[in-house]
Amino acid sequence: MFGGISTVRLEENVLKNVEKLREALKKADAIVIGAGAGLSTSAGFTYSGERFKKYFSDFEKKYGFHDMYSGGFHVMQLEPEISWAFWARNIYINRYMDAPKPVYKNILDLVKDKDYFVLTTNVDHCFQKAGFDKTRLFYTQGDYGLFQSVNPAVRKTYDNEEWVMKAMAAQGFVKDDSGVFKVPENGGLQMRIPSELIPKCPDDGSDVTMNLRSDDSFVENEGWHMAAGRYEDFLRTRKGKILFLELGVGYNTPGIIKYPFWRMTAVDPEAVYACVNLGDAECPREIRDQAICIDGDIGKVIEALI
Repeated sequence: MFGGISTVRLEENVLKNVEKLREALKKADAIVIGAGAGLSTSAGFTYSGERFKKYFSDFEKKYGFHDMYSGGFHVMQLEPEISWAFWARNIYINRYMDAPKPVYKNILDLVKDKDYFVLTTNVDHCFQKAGFDKTRLFYTQGDYGLFQSVNPAVRKTYDNEEWVMKAMAAQGFVKDDSGVFKVPENGGLQMRIPSELIPKCPDDGSDVTMNLRSDDSFVENEGWHMAAGRYEDFLRTRKGKILFLELGVGYNTPGIIKYPFWRMTAVDPEAVYACVNLGDAECPREIRDQAICIDGDIGKVIEALI
C-alpha cells in the first residue's frame, strides 16, 4: 500500500513540529494513543544500567548477564527456586514500582479532557498507574501482573501481586517508610525463594508462566477481550478529526500499532498521524501531508507540549 518512508528529525524541526502537534491535539475530536517500549524507556523503565545493577548485581556477578532481558532467558536453565527469585524482582520493579520519570502522568495531563483511547504493547501497567481510565486501555500483549497456567486447557489468568511481595521479602528485600522494597544496607540477599513459594496454578496445580504474548499459548482472558471490544467500538464510532498519536513504537510488532495507524490515516483525509520516537520517527510518503514526525526523547517532547 505504501511506497516509501519519509523521515523528519526533531533536531531539524523541533519547534515547528512541536507546535504542529500542539495544534493537532487542540483540534482533535478524538485521540488514539499507540504506545510501545520506547515510551517506557523514556519514563525510566530501562532494563540495564543503574536499575539493573541496583536489584540484580548479585545475579550479574554469579551468572554473567548484564540486563534484565537477557537474564530472563538465562534463568530458564536454572533451578525454579532461582528462576522465580529473578522473576519476582523483575516483575516487582517493572510492574509494581512507579516509573522513575513522570512521562505517563504528563501524557495524561495532555489528554485527560479529550476523548481518548490507548492501545499499547507495553506490559508494565504504567498507564493505569498514572491515572488513565482503565476502560480506555487495551494491553494487547499481556501484563507483568498476571500469571497463566502452562496447561493449555486452563484459559485463565491469575493476579500475582501477593506472590511477588512474598517472594521479594523471602529474598531479604526490606520496605522503606514509603512501602517500597529496597536492597538492605548490609546486602545479604538470597538469589532463590523457598520451594513452597514456587507459584502454581490455583485451579489444577500445574506450573505457571508469565501472561506475555510469545506464541499461541498466550491466554486472552475475558478482560483482554472486553478491552479489545472497547477499542474496536472506539474506532468505529468516533468521527471528525482523529489524531493517531504513536509514542515509542518500533518495528518489533509494527502490525499492532504502526501499520494500522498508517492505514487509518491514509483512508481518512481529516486524520492526523503523529509519531514521537527517539531515533525512529517516520511515515510513508502517502500520508506525509497528514503526518507529524518528531525524532526525539518522548519525555522532553511531552514537557514542551505542556
